[in-house]
Amino acid sequence: MAETLARTRSFTNPIHAILLAFPVALYPAALLSDITYLNTAVIQWTNFSSWLIAGADVFAGLVLAWALVSQFLGRTRQRGWAYVIVVALMFVAGVLNAFQHARDGWHSVGTFGLILSILCTILAFVAAFLAYGQTQVKEYRA
Repeated sequence: MAETLARTRSFTNPIHAILLAFPVALYPAALLSDITYLNTAVIQWTNFSSWLIAGADVFAGLVLAWALVSQFLGRTRQRGWAYVIVVALMFVAGVLNAFQHARDGWHSVGTFGLILSILCTILAFVAAFLAYGQTQVKEYRA
């Protein structure tokens, strides 16, 4: 009879999970406000997107720093470098998206801004899956 005693994750600190939760929530919210802006042309939606992206970028930068430190200290497991690369891409795409949304008028979102918002959202979900999607279960025989 096998009994499950322990579950391990690649990133065990709950503060990391809290920091990662912000980009996972804010990038999709920015995507939704971009879609709303493209459907209504009310300028306040692009302003809202800009603030959401800026907030997500702050926390994405913190997550990237955490991931790099964890990787260099050897506290991550087999998916460590893949996670660091995904988070770095998410951060760079987010900064480019913030620059795009800082533009004036209809060009602030447009096709390129929407594509960047979609890319940031996908990368945030992939990062969350890599960090917390699969738990490794250790089974011990009694």
